[in-house]
Amino acid sequence: MIKLVAIDLDGTLLNNQKEISPRNKTALLKAKAAGVKVVICTGRPLKAIDLYLQELNLEEAGDYSITFNGGLVQKNDTGEIMAKAALTTQDVLDLYQLGMQLDLPIDVVSEGTVYQLPSSAKNKSIYNVLNGLLTFKELAVTEITEEKLYNKVVSAFTPAVLDEQIPKIPQSYQERFEIIKTRDCLLEFMPKGVTKAYGVDLLAKELGISKAEIMTIGDEENDLPMIKYAGLGVAMANGVAPVKAAADYITSSNQEDGVAEVVERFILAPLANND
Repeated sequence: MIKLVAIDLDGTLLNNQKEISPRNKTALLKAKAAGVKVVICTGRPLKAIDLYLQELNLEEAGDYSITFNGGLVQKNDTGEIMAKAALTTQDVLDLYQLGMQLDLPIDVVSEGTVYQLPSSAKNKSIYNVLNGLLTFKELAVTEITEEKLYNKVVSAFTPAVLDEQIPKIPQSYQERFEIIKTRDCLLEFMPKGVTKAYGVDLLAKELGISKAEIMTIGDEENDLPMIKYAGLGVAMANGVAPVKAAADYITSSNQEDGVAEVVERFILAPLANND
């Protein structure tokens, strides 16, 4: 029996208009009402998913989200951080140097604030277009201090430029960080070992839920660890090939209520049969 479902947002729960379809919403509201933990698992900070949490009635005590690709496990009602993993000041400075070398824009995400560092004069970040709900501030490198919490570093730019520069990232960086594209125009750097599976595992242990009782749903490379981790890993039909290859089940696309399809099949139908 599935007791926890962890769901990616973009390309998974959200359609191409960044909306939750009526069918998806109804299925998840029914799952929550039946006692299943419905958990948004995203690269975004909590502040950037408030509207979706409200829509799904996930702002009560006992509701949780996994944010920053597994870097934070938070209570939705208070924002309290139950577990966290963050980058060090030296990590941020080294990633800034990498941005300088590759002529890529570097933004540092600190909870609901994005610090934009002057790493490329030519290639300007498009991260503010991708995440309009966050607060963006320009920051000098000298202002990177120990007092701030650094959740992740991102480079947001055109897919062609990112794809050209990614192979040039030195092996030493590959060994120190989780480096992954979460969208075709967004490259993210996280502490080594911190993935969505890491966040799901932390929450599951806190709640006393086993892997066999977990369903995860996603479409992109950053969803791959949690797809492999869960007892039931579900890929969207629109997902990238590695995610679909690793999944236990492939559902319909994000344009065709794929989340509702698997929630109805693997959660709601078994519950109805037990009545």
